[in-house]
Amino acid sequence: MRKKMINRLKVLRVILAIFLFIPVLFFFLDFADLLPDGLSRLLRRQLVPAILTGATATLIIYFLLTLLFGRIYCSVICPAGILQDIFNRISCIGKKKKKGKMRFRYHKPANRLRYIILGITALLAISGITELCLLLDPYSNFGRIAANLFRPVVVWINNVFADVLSSKGNYSLYHVTMRTSTTAFISAIAAFLVFAVMVYFRGRLFCNTICPVGALLSLVSRYSLFRITFDKSKCNNCTLCERSCKAEAIDSKNMTVDASSCVTCFNCTSVCNRNSLKYRFAPTAGKKHHSDISYLTKKAEVSANEAASKSRRSFITTGAALAGSVPLIAFARIHSEGGSTESPDPVTPPGSFSIERFKDLCTGCHICVVQCPTHILHPAGLKYGLGYLLKPYMSYENSYCNYSCTVCSDVCPTDALKPITVEEKKVTQIGIANFYKELCVVYTDENDCGACSEHCPSQAVHMTPYKGTLTIPQVEAALCVGCGGCESICPVRPVRAIVVISNPVHQTAQLPEEEDVKEFDVDDFGF
Repeated sequence: MRKKMINRLKVLRVILAIFLFIPVLFFFLDFADLLPDGLSRLLRRQLVPAILTGATATLIIYFLLTLLFGRIYCSVICPAGILQDIFNRISCIGKKKKKGKMRFRYHKPANRLRYIILGITALLAISGITELCLLLDPYSNFGRIAANLFRPVVVWINNVFADVLSSKGNYSLYHVTMRTSTTAFISAIAAFLVFAVMVYFRGRLFCNTICPVGALLSLVSRYSLFRITFDKSKCNNCTLCERSCKAEAIDSKNMTVDASSCVTCFNCTSVCNRNSLKYRFAPTAGKKHHSDISYLTKKAEVSANEAASKSRRSFITTGAALAGSVPLIAFARIHSEGGSTESPDPVTPPGSFSIERFKDLCTGCHICVVQCPTHILHPAGLKYGLGYLLKPYMSYENSYCNYSCTVCSDVCPTDALKPITVEEKKVTQIGIANFYKELCVVYTDENDCGACSEHCPSQAVHMTPYKGTLTIPQVEAALCVGCGGCESICPVRPVRAIVVISNPVHQTAQLPEEEDVKEFDVDDFGF
């Protein structure tokens, strides 16, 4: 009976994980804008976004859940954790055929390493430096994988089916054009490989070594009230539990379970044939465990050689994990682009309020990039420096920011883009259009144009007399909101004659004056 109950707990865990994972994944893959923006609430429930937004209630709930039941967040709520479980399931397919080989085995947690990484990440984030958080946050890494790796595959499959159906006269699907940032694609590949390689060789190594979320929750889970423990009278040291523990938290030889590393997945209890592992109320079970928090402050009871060996292994592990970002940085540096009329600073979306604030809060999850209806948000390489790596900026090369659109600020989970109303959006000046007369076709070719004026929604760009019947653009800076309508439509290539220059701190623009409408008294027909 107890065995059935344990199996039900695992089934419940898997069901809840799927229930929470699929909507988040589909929200990143939704190129047709079929899902409601309200799904972004699930993203705000991730731990790092909750910390950045000051969601106190969410944080209290997670810490209470961890204190009661262990690190269920890592197996049920975290999309990167669930993605690693999928990798683990796939990797198990080939390894099951190898008899006598340990799938996983117990390893002492690298407590010094993971808590040092947690401390450095926290201190840097408090100081407004989020680069390390951007690289290590599990949710943001999942977002980049989903947005820049999985999404292009889904779009490609859609286009293949759309082409096949259209050839048969069926137009129920349509061809989608999608631009992929090379830098963002490399970042997704790097994160994907780090997860996949670590899972293949060491299961949840990422979660228990370099993930700041896993390290933070481990501080609480080591005191969890419900935990997995051994019934030593029933255990025969078969090591099935240890081999199945993806967190490598089970020491079957000494019959102990490291609660700080255990992610409460119930894999071990489901494979135990003797019911010797139990998930039960055991508030004092962790006090005698060798991985207690005192491990950080007490003198280590290991030899100098063992300590040196452990340090070398920790260094190699962390170096391998973080090395995935090196090709990305190198590639971005080589391929950074620039132009004589380009804005020296990134144009950040409405709701960011300033470049510095946006840099401090954005973790580069790219949900705003995939949800932008006009696809003008692009992840940056080193175009704007290392501090802006992978953070989105406004690019008006092919389109512009809709005058009444607030999607990016609605879906941002970290409040790097604060939700704003349409009315606020219409007067938020993220930049100002700058006109370069010597590049304009009216000046160089003496041809009529005026495209920039026609596409300006705020009447900031208007035509003024130039030569004879020719008119030339003029920008009223007070009315400009930096939407990029003028820049996107300008026919001059390769450098456009009118471009938006960023406001490092967003300003408030004036609303255009409504034209006076003359009223006529009509007392008879006009003919």
